[in-house]
Amino acid sequence: MSDVYEAELVVGQRQFVADGVLALTLCHPLGEQLPAWEPGGHIDVMLGPGLERQYSLCGDPADRTAWRIAVLREPAGRGGSAHVHEQLRQGDKVRVRGPRNHFALEPAPGYRFIAGGIGITPILPMLAAAESRGAQWSLLYGGRTRDSIAFTGELGRYGDRVTVAPQDETGLLDLASVLDDVPEGTLVYCCGPGPLLDAVEARCPAGVLRLERFTPKEQEGGENTEFEVELAQSGRTVTVPADVSVLDAVRGAGVEVLFSCTEGTCGTCETDVLEGAPDHRDSVLTDAEREAGETMMICVSRCRGKRLVLDL
Repeated sequence: MSDVYEAELVVGQRQFVADGVLALTLCHPLGEQLPAWEPGGHIDVMLGPGLERQYSLCGDPADRTAWRIAVLREPAGRGGSAHVHEQLRQGDKVRVRGPRNHFALEPAPGYRFIAGGIGITPILPMLAAAESRGAQWSLLYGGRTRDSIAFTGELGRYGDRVTVAPQDETGLLDLASVLDDVPEGTLVYCCGPGPLLDAVEARCPAGVLRLERFTPKEQEGGENTEFEVELAQSGRTVTVPADVSVLDAVRGAGVEVLFSCTEGTCGTCETDVLEGAPDHRDSVLTDAEREAGETMMICVSRCRGKRLVLDL
């Protein structure tokens, strides 16, 4: 855990890029370079006690002087977006951890990008990367209204490869136009609200979809039962009761573990599994990663048997 970057950064530019969407740049107070990142990366932003949120990096990965995030104001949210919009001002300091990436842009000859609302944030730098690689790509981008769709000015340079589809003008996104004829080797990247992701998953050809969820997907985990977790680094064994998460059990035993969302969406608590079969209940790992069983998100996932050995 010592190699995880964590620092107090300074809020630089604040800019509204759509109705209810505020973009912020974060810089090191002493002008030091920030860690490198790749498209799809996100950071944890510690806004206050019990108020830690994850935001996708949506700037230029080549710019090591600043990180850019964009935050949608959610009136019915849990307070994170309201804090950013109402209290974070230019010059304020905020503690940040990361970046990490569970939504990396894999090499491919072509891409079909689909974004809904604030889901454009991880995809925005992917477009520039796909362009620089000479890949064939297109973006279908929807939102409630034209004024609520962020970064349309930046997207304008890509011409007709970008289709912006406000729902009040065109209805639901025409997924058939993107997914019914995906060429061999082309990957589909999608981020946005849960119903959009579910619809894309249902329609997308097998093996080509890569997606990121901001909210947890409904899981079909087994019945919660008690099991034991052996912590290989410390040589301790911890009992995990049926009504307690692995994360809480480990922390209750005094073991320091990085965590953030506690919903299985951010990947902060990903832990190597040395023995045993995890019962995966996260919204991060791919089917192949779940099948391999080499890591698990200990905030939500459990054990299929009676014992796990974790690299903690």
